[in-house]
Amino acid sequence: MKIIKGIGFGLLGFVALVLLVLAIILIIDSNKTSYLKVNRVAEAEEDSYLIQNVHVIPMTKDTILMDRDVRIEGGIISEIGQNLDSEGLPMMDAQGAYLSPGLMDMHVHVWDEYELGLYLANGVTAVRNLWGLPMHLRMKDNLAKGKLLAPAFFTSGPKLSGPDYPGDDNLQLQSPEEAKEKIISYKERGYDFIKTYNGLTEELFDAILEQAAESEMDLVSHPSALVPYSYHFRNQIKTIEHVEDIVQQPLEFQLDTAKLQDVIDLYVSHPQSALCPTAVVFYNIYRLLTEDDILNQEELAAINPLIRDVDSQAQFDRWQGTKTSDPKVEDRIKNQHDFHLTIIQKLHENGANIVCGTDAGIGVTLPGYSIHQELNFYQQAGMSAFEALKTATANPAKVHDFLSQMGTIEEGKLANFVLTDSNPLEDLAVLQKPKVVAVKGRKINRETLDEFENRAKTRKNFIASGLRYAEYLLVER
Repeated sequence: MKIIKGIGFGLLGFVALVLLVLAIILIIDSNKTSYLKVNRVAEAEEDSYLIQNVHVIPMTKDTILMDRDVRIEGGIISEIGQNLDSEGLPMMDAQGAYLSPGLMDMHVHVWDEYELGLYLANGVTAVRNLWGLPMHLRMKDNLAKGKLLAPAFFTSGPKLSGPDYPGDDNLQLQSPEEAKEKIISYKERGYDFIKTYNGLTEELFDAILEQAAESEMDLVSHPSALVPYSYHFRNQIKTIEHVEDIVQQPLEFQLDTAKLQDVIDLYVSHPQSALCPTAVVFYNIYRLLTEDDILNQEELAAINPLIRDVDSQAQFDRWQGTKTSDPKVEDRIKNQHDFHLTIIQKLHENGANIVCGTDAGIGVTLPGYSIHQELNFYQQAGMSAFEALKTATANPAKVHDFLSQMGTIEEGKLANFVLTDSNPLEDLAVLQKPKVVAVKGRKINRETLDEFENRAKTRKNFIASGLRYAEYLLVER
C-alpha cells in the first residue's frame, strides 16, 4: 500500500511539474510581446490631438479633402475642417501627408500576438478572425482593457461542420440540438460571430440559422457542399467566403461565364450578402506548384513557426505531389485563378458588395502583407484604386454592426487611420509602408512599426503555439 501511494504521489508531482513548465512557457511567450503594450510606445499614449496640414481621403466618395485639419478626441474623430483651433490639444503637423482609413482584413487566422504587430505594420487596423480558439477570447479581453496596440479584433467561434466532415480544425456537429447549444455557449463566452463550414446538412444549417437569429449573432459562411450554393443567401449570413467555391459548387469546376450569370444574379438580388474572395490564398497554390524554394524564402518568417513547419509544409508536399502525378495542374490552377478575377470583375460591375479578405495565417499566405496583393488582384479585375480600397474600408463597415464605426474618415468615427507620404488613390502600394498607423487615435510611427515587424519575424514560439492549439482540442472539441 505504501509503495502504491508513493507511486501515486510521484505521478501527481510529475504531472504538476509538467503543468508548471508548460505554464511558464506560455507566460514567457506572452511577456515577449510586451513591446505591443501601449505604455511601451511613447507616441501611442496620446489619443487626443489636432492633426494639421493633411490631405484627407474620406472613402465616403471618390474625393480628397485638401489641406485639412483633423481633431481627434478620446480616439474619436471629432472635427474635420480648415484652420481649426487646437483648443489646448497637442498638435501634429502632417506636412501634406495623406490620411485614409486603416485597412480591414475580413478573413484571417491569428495564431499569436506577434501577428497583431504585423497587421499594424501593413496598415491593417481591423481583422476578422475566422477560426476561434480559447486564446482569442483572452486576446479580446486584453484589447478591451486597452493593454495592447493591435488592430480591432473580432473572432468567430470554432468552425461548425457536419458529422462526416474530417479534420480537427472544425467541430463536427452531431445534431440540431448540439448546434444550438454551441451557438448559445459561444455567445455567452464572448465570441463575436459564428462561422459555418463545409459538411453541414440542411437540417444542421437550419438549426444554426434559427439559433443565430435568436442569439443575435451574425453568421459567416464557408459554403457547404451539402446544400445548394443559393441556400447561403440568408439575412443572418453576412459574408460568403472564397471566390473559389463559386467555381467548385455552382459552376461545378467549369470556367463558364454563362453559368456564372446565375451566381451574379444571386448576389445582386441579395444585397445583404457580400462576397469575401480570398483570391490570394488560392493564387498561392500556384506559387506552391511553381516555386520549389518557397518554404525557404525570407518572407515565410512572417508565418507562425508551428503553422510554417506543419501546415505550410503539408500544403507544399500536397501540391508538389499533385504536380508529379498530374503535369497539367499548374495550368489548371492558373486558369482558375484568372477566372476568379473574371468573377470578381463581373460581380463588381453588377454592384455586388465585395469585402477584402485574404485567409492569411495558413499555408504561405502572410499576415498583413497579403492584403496588398489581394487589393492588387481586385485592380487586375478592373477596379479603380478607389474601388479596390473600398473593399478594405467602407464596404466592410456595412457588413457588421461591430464594424460600423470604422472604414471611413468622418466626424464621430473611430480614429483608425494611416498616414502616407503620397496619395494611395494614385498607387495603392504606398499603403504597404505607412509612415503612421493609428488605432483608436493612438499613433504608431514607422520606426516602431518596423520593430513590430522584426520582432514577429524572429519569434520562436513553436511550443507555445502548440500548447494553445492543444488547449483548443481539449476545450472546444
